[in-house]
Amino acid sequence: MSLHDNITPTKEYWIDEETPWEEVATGLSRQIMGYDGKIMLVKAKFESGAIGILHKHYHSQVTYVESGEFEMTIGNDTRIIKGGDSFYIPPHVMHGCVCRKPGILIDVFSPAREDFLGHEMLDL
Repeated sequence: MSLHDNITPTKEYWIDEETPWEEVATGLSRQIMGYDGKIMLVKAKFESGAIGILHKHYHSQVTYVESGEFEMTIGNDTRIIKGGDSFYIPPHVMHGCVCRKPGILIDVFSPAREDFLGHEMLDL
C-alpha cells in the first residue's frame, strides 16, 4: 500500500470564498480545491513578476490558464501563454514560469501532490 492509497478524499464541494489561499512564494498563492490519492485540483494565483521556480516531479500535470499571461518553460521550450490556453507536463520534466500579467492557473495533478498535503514528496 502506498501513501496515495491512504490519502483521505476531500468533501464533494469546495466553495471558492470558503477555501483559504496559502502563500507559497512572493506574489504566488495556491488554493487546493479537492483531491483523493489519484488526482488533485489546485488554483495558483500569480501577481505580475511572480516566479514559479523551475522544478520537476513525478506527477503528471495538466494546467488551464484561467487568466493572465505567463512565460512558460517546459523542458527546453519556452512560450508565452495566456487566458484560454493550456499545457501538459509529463512526469520528471523540468518546468516553471514567470508571470507577465497577473492571473490564475488551474493545475490538475495525478497522483495527488503529497507534498502539498504536508508529506515529503515521494521519489518515484
